[in-house]
Amino acid sequence: MFQSATLKLTAWYLAILMSISLIFSITIYQMNFHELNVRLENLQRGLLSNEYIPLQELPFGGDQYRLAEARQASQQMIMSLFYVNLLILIGGGVGSFLLARRTIRPIEKAHESMSRFTSDASHELRTPLAAMKTELEVSLRDPNLSKTEMRELLESSLEEANKLIKLSEVFLKLARLDFDSLEQTQIDMVSLLHSVVKKYADQSHRFTMTTRKKALVTGNETALEELLTILIENAIKYSPPDTPITIKIFEKRMNVVLQCSNQGEVIKDEQLAHLFERFYRGDQSRTASSQNGYGLGLAIAKRITDVHHGDIRVESNAEATTFSVSLPNTRNIQAKLHTSSRS
Repeated sequence: MFQSATLKLTAWYLAILMSISLIFSITIYQMNFHELNVRLENLQRGLLSNEYIPLQELPFGGDQYRLAEARQASQQMIMSLFYVNLLILIGGGVGSFLLARRTIRPIEKAHESMSRFTSDASHELRTPLAAMKTELEVSLRDPNLSKTEMRELLESSLEEANKLIKLSEVFLKLARLDFDSLEQTQIDMVSLLHSVVKKYADQSHRFTMTTRKKALVTGNETALEELLTILIENAIKYSPPDTPITIKIFEKRMNVVLQCSNQGEVIKDEQLAHLFERFYRGDQSRTASSQNGYGLGLAIAKRITDVHHGDIRVESNAEATTFSVSLPNTRNIQAKLHTSSRS
């Protein structure tokens, strides 16, 4: 669909360009041909009036000679303009295609995001809805359904409904990150980390934090809080109980680096390459796992990092699995700009 639209847009761009080129070519031809005729006539009159060359000695006579020269000059101009328009056609065709591709690309990206959003939503919503439907159908067929069983059915349906609500919230987060421009302010990642860790008071004995006094980045506070929450919950979820979780914040070159490490199972190299893809899970199951989740958390973390012009990576070995997030350091960037302005 987008390839066809790109070709059509290329054709329109090229048609407009060639129309302008042909109009200018015709105008230039007419102006130059008129100027050439005038100069040939003046030259002919000058030669005759000064009697340098008698009329009968001019080749083919005066008028015929002038017309022959004009015709030859006209043919040369037409050939020159033809080659110029041919070059414009070739170069304009390439340029028009590149411009059309650049014009279509944001629309194609938005369409792909919407298609992915719809596909993801339909795939993941199907499972809890099917579970609710099956339970309700089985219960309705039972004429001897007791109050206790009815209560269990309602509790199960409520649990599935809560899953649907949670999943829809995750989808909305992804949609906002895909299409919205987030308001950004100066954020202290150290202060933000401490506020996020407070939510996990029951796991506080597991956290070992090594940070600077302050680490400033420019970003959206809500999005960065979500990023920290995802990394911490991921470390808690995929590590044995009571094993340590190490969090570090330090500066490296022009970046603030956040590292979150846990002692979970080693992630294979072939899995690392796909870890930030939507719905990807290490067990290759999109909906069934011993852990609660939908395989969307790390995809959201990756998108948040991209929005903030940062980088997120993961390393896994027998000692630990470590997620590293690098974000532009506001303080160092400002200092560098100040030094450059003074020099």
